[in-house]
Amino acid sequence: MKIKTLAITALALLGLVVPASAGAQTLIGSGSVAAQPVLQALFATYTKQVNPKIHFVYTANGGNAGVKDVQNGTSQFAGQARTPLPSDAGTTYVKLYLDGLCLDVNKANKLSNISIQQTHDIYRGLITDWSQVPGSGVSGTIDPVGRDSNGGAYNFFLQAVMNNEPLASNVNALTADGLVINAVKQDPDAIGYASLAWQTKSIKRLRVNGVTCEPKNISVEPLKYPLSRYLFLVLPGNGQESPPALLKFIDWARTSKLAGEVIAAAGGVPAFNKKK
Repeated sequence: MKIKTLAITALALLGLVVPASAGAQTLIGSGSVAAQPVLQALFATYTKQVNPKIHFVYTANGGNAGVKDVQNGTSQFAGQARTPLPSDAGTTYVKLYLDGLCLDVNKANKLSNISIQQTHDIYRGLITDWSQVPGSGVSGTIDPVGRDSNGGAYNFFLQAVMNNEPLASNVNALTADGLVINAVKQDPDAIGYASLAWQTKSIKRLRVNGVTCEPKNISVEPLKYPLSRYLFLVLPGNGQESPPALLKFIDWARTSKLAGEVIAAAGGVPAFNKKK
């Protein structure tokens, strides 16, 4: 089995397809929906300000699906929101930036803080009514919402919250973070999880184990917000077989001050970028 994890960079984008200029090189990717807002901004800035001859095409079909695309050669890179699994053989994971998986409820819910254990029990079906959750101020059947198994966030949630125990049959599995946010917005009894970059004022973001899901708390060394994670780029082989143009973009996205500013403005947390 050959899986590598490198502290370099990651990327992905949903539907950014712009006309390629003469002599342009097209880089094809797929994968993470969670990373789309940040990566879309990185692609746009790189094309406009660094190298206008690079053309990015990305299909946001979920991190797990994107890794399979890299393995079968249909994508040159994939965005991913979880750490490597044995099924990712023959790929190299590259760190780009930090992210937090936030827990959200409807604004009608008075809950402000939830523990990992309470979240586990809700998604396992052990807690089924809001009256069982102190501080919610409501009663009614809890409607848990999450990602489908194509998304890396699904695996991250299983590992970080569920201890790899199966989800209850009442969990509504959706194909994108934005759909999770919308479901929580529309349903007073819902709870869901989504990337930091997808958070909006239309829902209520909870503290988890007393810590707010916000940039100042997103860290893995040391761990502050308990659902902090890296967002990755997945490359085939040892990573050095990728097109030089892609490797140059990765280096820029990871190290430049401009890229760090773009990551922060789009909802991510820079992890490696120069600050001066």
